[in-house]
Amino acid sequence: MKKERIILGIDPGTTVMGYGLIIQQGNDIQLIAMGVLKLNKFSSHALRLQKIFERTHDLIREYHPDELAIEAPFYGKNVQSMLKLGRAQGVAMAAALHNGLPIFEYSPKKIKQSITGNGNASKEQVAAMLKTLLRFVNQPEQLDATDGLAAAVCHFFQSKLPTTTTGYSGWKAFIAQNPERIGKK
Repeated sequence: MKKERIILGIDPGTTVMGYGLIIQQGNDIQLIAMGVLKLNKFSSHALRLQKIFERTHDLIREYHPDELAIEAPFYGKNVQSMLKLGRAQGVAMAAALHNGLPIFEYSPKKIKQSITGNGNASKEQVAAMLKTLLRFVNQPEQLDATDGLAAAVCHFFQSKLPTTTTGYSGWKAFIAQNPERIGKK
């Protein structure tokens, strides 16, 4: 593991996308930035997806993260909402792949568990714990920002564990890291 790395965390959404960036230096993490992309002013779903791609791409170009941690869509009662959320996630992932970033996906429950110790924690509890962990003063106006930040911090915690599943940026990276898994005739 590198001594220093930047992790971009994203909480995808078609109304609000939250994001947070942290820098890891050894075993310490610090907040770089967090915020939201408000999408409700765009009436077209396609235009919202375009804005998600562009903002994710801009964040990558501005901060040069080493990895992307993203919240996985969860199944709710509304299938249409889940479909839209999956598209938002896919567009953010496409921006990361376009820029060569490895992607790590975490369920909302896993993120909450990693940050607070409780997989059913509220957004407010997650935000409060992040405020303590990263020692920031001003709580963001929208908790989607801390949700994106939580994905990044979750990835930091998970990547320190020896049982972490490695993310791959493509088949070439998988083959390079797993030569023994390639079938021989």
